[in-house]
Amino acid sequence: MESLVNAVQAFNDKFWYLVMFLLIGSGLVYCWRTVVVQIRYVPDMLKAVTESPSEISEGQKGISAFKAFTISAASRVGTGNVAGVAIAVATGGPGAVFWMWLLAIVGGATSFIESTVAQVFKERDAASYRGGPAYYMTKALHWRPLAVVFAVVICVTYGFVFNAVQSNSITEAIGQSAGNDSTGLKVGVGLVLAAATGIVIFGGVQRIATVTQTIVPVMAVAYIIVAFIVIGLNIGEIPGMIEDIVLSAFGIREFAGATLGAVIQQGIRRGLFSNEAGMGSVPNAAATASVSHPVKQGLIQTLGVYFDTLVVCSATAFIILLAAPDLNSEEGGMQLTQAALSDSVGGWGIHFLTVLIIFLAFSSVVGNYYYGESNIGYMVGRTNSTTLQVFRALVVLCVFGGAIGSVPLVWSLADVFSGLMATINLVALFPLAGVAVALLRHYAVQRRAGLNPVFRREDLPRDTLGWEEMGTWDGSDPITERSAEYESLDYGWKTAGETEAGR
Repeated sequence: MESLVNAVQAFNDKFWYLVMFLLIGSGLVYCWRTVVVQIRYVPDMLKAVTESPSEISEGQKGISAFKAFTISAASRVGTGNVAGVAIAVATGGPGAVFWMWLLAIVGGATSFIESTVAQVFKERDAASYRGGPAYYMTKALHWRPLAVVFAVVICVTYGFVFNAVQSNSITEAIGQSAGNDSTGLKVGVGLVLAAATGIVIFGGVQRIATVTQTIVPVMAVAYIIVAFIVIGLNIGEIPGMIEDIVLSAFGIREFAGATLGAVIQQGIRRGLFSNEAGMGSVPNAAATASVSHPVKQGLIQTLGVYFDTLVVCSATAFIILLAAPDLNSEEGGMQLTQAALSDSVGGWGIHFLTVLIIFLAFSSVVGNYYYGESNIGYMVGRTNSTTLQVFRALVVLCVFGGAIGSVPLVWSLADVFSGLMATINLVALFPLAGVAVALLRHYAVQRRAGLNPVFRREDLPRDTLGWEEMGTWDGSDPITERSAEYESLDYGWKTAGETEAGR
């Protein structure tokens, strides 16, 4: 087992230099092309998340912007924020936190692009919309073979590997809290988690959305409150902690012999695992929402990146660093965060984190599962197939397996698959970014006119990449109804309607 872990980690050490180049490079390009949309439109992000959905069919409400946000947040806010950040700090030092922050800010632009594009090329199903990278690779780029590869990778990554990570962290937290690391405890926890997972995921996307919109906000807020308590108790240490983060980030202050490259890599790996910007997972949730303009989901999912990394991940990092643990002797993970919190607030902190991670990691399990379901639907063409039922059963088995598996191997595999997903998705986004940039301009013109932005594909030129495949934006969705005021706006290009009139 140890040799397998070492081999996977050696591969990651090389492969992740490519992933880092793609993540940061594409993020900087999208910052420039959108004129840092992730910073300019923060007020719009907060406004868009409250928009009500329309009816998908008679008596069937679509997924709201907030529900779509919580599905993606369920996947984002979980063990990556607690155990993952602890691993980054333990192996990369305080400087890894800086690189997580940087990835969140730069990656916000990438998240905007991928989520907006997913909305544009979504398709309607019985209960909601669905879409994601596999869909836009096929519809706009006609890259069906690569889309199938991505769909398979995301099903394996989220349905199996990442869900094993979540259940593994739950078992580790419970073992630390109970002072019991026996196989019997792991098996018992695994069986309970597997049963609970089956109950939710066999209920479909509406049940998943209902579960996540209830659990995620409550538990995340509770964790942030406890983090503020820790900060308040250690307020005098804050300046020194920030100094450590910044100086360690650039190798000015050495940590445990870690090279600068290792510090950066750990921060970016754990940052990607946590906020998922550019990985291609979040667009699957973004596509489910019934909104009046694709840009709204792009903005909402960018807000999700900020909430996940700048708020929740920072909370974990501060809890650990303010406890000043001996990181040289730690492997990181859930136990490090529990020990650090206990050092600041007392023994109850260990048990609090156990309860927190149970709920957050479980919500991540069901959120992760939905990404797989969406892509199973892409590959087999329908969501009630035998293939989907088999996939659900395998997800339940992997939740059980993760509860009793090896911690280092599970996390190393998570790095491999998250890197593969990001690489495929980022390559596909390059030719599609122009669509998102055009829609941002379309959105901005309507906002300046004092209107609630509404999009129909007829507003874009017919030669726009993938125009024919924007079928859900043909004006049939009630939420895209609009008044005559919209027709007089000038977007700086000839719309499809104007082109038809000139023929």
